[in-house]
Amino acid sequence: MTIEETEIALPAVSQGFEKRCLLVRLDQLLPRKSLPKGVKHSKKYRQIATSIVEIGLVEPPVIARDPGNSSLFFILDGHLRIEVLRDLNQTEVECLISTDDEAFTYNKQVSRLAAVQEHAMIVKALEQGVPEERLASIFAVNIETIRRRKRMLNGVCIEASELLKDKNCPMAVFEVLRKMQAVRQIEAAELMINANNYSTAYIGAILAGTPQAQLADPTKPKQLRGMTVEAIARMEKELARLQQGMSSIQESYGKDHLELTVIKGYIKRLLGNARVVSYLLATRPEYVPELQSVVDMTSSSTDI
Repeated sequence: MTIEETEIALPAVSQGFEKRCLLVRLDQLLPRKSLPKGVKHSKKYRQIATSIVEIGLVEPPVIARDPGNSSLFFILDGHLRIEVLRDLNQTEVECLISTDDEAFTYNKQVSRLAAVQEHAMIVKALEQGVPEERLASIFAVNIETIRRRKRMLNGVCIEASELLKDKNCPMAVFEVLRKMQAVRQIEAAELMINANNYSTAYIGAILAGTPQAQLADPTKPKQLRGMTVEAIARMEKELARLQQGMSSIQESYGKDHLELTVIKGYIKRLLGNARVVSYLLATRPEYVPELQSVVDMTSSSTDI
């Protein structure tokens, strides 16, 4: 039999959603959770409401059919959007129908718009003639915020912006980055990525530890509130040591990660064997909780 004649039976793939959206009355939708108190006064709620008023509903809510009542649906994702529509006296909404009633997966799988991506979107909209006032209205912010986002990457080198283009960085991170020279900007971006920390406090600490010669304006002394010149110098030395330590860890990280993953999988299989567990409990009971703690590690980087 040749390769061309060989047929491989593939398992059937179930559809996660029905093929078409469905127009559903709002009174047919049942919430799976209660909204927090005061949510209608939050910035997020105002932004969603403004966006719906200005440009309509961009992302349809996700719902699942009620197996006990064909005329009702459970809301899996989009509680705020639906609440806004009710406040706007809408009576129906087009929804995406899920074939699975699990509610916890949707928001975790959404790729949020990063600051660099948002900057590119705003710049493109402005270039196409969209007024600043309309963008400010859509985002529920003031015009100065739109202008800050427009010039966010001014003074930031291309390499650093590329490193952070899909990271959830606050706009203030880029305002701090431009205070450094290009080479230091790249180092700072790599430090944030390695530490998985994109907070303004962390980039502020990196700025504090940046040598004077690597600042965008080396002639201008760093002025950090509550810190003396001596404290800044010590922080520069500590950060330099930290960078060296992280570099050495990176060299062995891949090998260590692979070994830890294999070890965790092996221990998990051992503890899944009743005879092995019985033996351990009879001879070395103190080992069992320690081995179980390895299996129960929740870090996503070590899960199998």
